[in-house]
Amino acid sequence: MKKFFKKIAKKFNNAAIAVQSTVSNIKAEGYVDSGVKILIAVVIGALLLGGLYVLFNTTIIPTVTSKITGLFSYTGK
Repeated sequence: MKKFFKKIAKKFNNAAIAVQSTVSNIKAEGYVDSGVKILIAVVIGALLLGGLYVLFNTTIIPTVTSKITGLFSYTGK
């Protein structure tokens, strides 16, 4: 019975040490930081995509548009 109580006390102490080290950890990486990083990445990606669209708007979009209207011209022929 003595071994049983010692084993329980050891497990309890190990759990208390794990909780104490987790609470005292002052590392700045958390859920909020990760969310902000993801949000910044999405905003920068959208800005880059918008810049590329503005840069290549007259090059790519008119040729695609003319090909689509050429394929689906419903003039009644």
